[in-house]
Amino acid sequence: MADEEAEITLSLKLLVDKHSKKVLFAEAGKDFIDFLFHLLTLPVGTVIGLLLPNGMVGCVGNLYRSVQNINDVYMESAASKEELLKPPKSPSGGESFLLLLPDSSPSAPKTFYKCCYCSSSPNVADFTDATCTACRNVMNKKVVFLEQQQVKAGASKSSGYVKGVVTYMVMDNNLEVKPMSTISSIAMLSKFNVKDVGALEEKVIAVSLNEALELLKTSLYSKNVLTAVFYSKV
Repeated sequence: MADEEAEITLSLKLLVDKHSKKVLFAEAGKDFIDFLFHLLTLPVGTVIGLLLPNGMVGCVGNLYRSVQNINDVYMESAASKEELLKPPKSPSGGESFLLLLPDSSPSAPKTFYKCCYCSSSPNVADFTDATCTACRNVMNKKVVFLEQQQVKAGASKSSGYVKGVVTYMVMDNNLEVKPMSTISSIAMLSKFNVKDVGALEEKVIAVSLNEALELLKTSLYSKNVLTAVFYSKV
């Protein structure tokens, strides 16, 4: 499974200034912007779980390890520990860009069971041998619970957060995202005080799982994320 995830890539076009050895900004399509915006929906526990194998910065990683290492006898329940280490997936607007992150694809619909004899009973269970509190029969009638994102996905063919007919600009110094235009590109060159246009190069790179995790980690402490993550690769 890990090999399959590592092969999934997103395309990114970088404008590189060879004189200053910086990435000025990136041109990106819907898939990469959806991926960036999806990072905002990740619970803290999920972020730490993703970054811990690659060196999580700060003390929060130690807090996560404490939960991992504490004996289950000190926890209220095994479910409490699991919930801390692997928080429930947050709602998302798309599918393809989530594949860059392990275990972040939309989950299958949850199955519950109700009593087939008591049509008016509001009780449901998440296992098949529960006893109905009203008539004492077995609750084995299957009921499928659809989460909000699954309902939205079924109602519309569109997915993700932004529209796909636009090219977007991602800034290096603050990860600001805005729609791309010729005027905005020229304005950016002026803002960066570019003297030698000949020193600028366009580089198209593939962003795989490794780069995605590095981007997530670097965005937590750096203000020049694109340069820090991608300049050495161009």
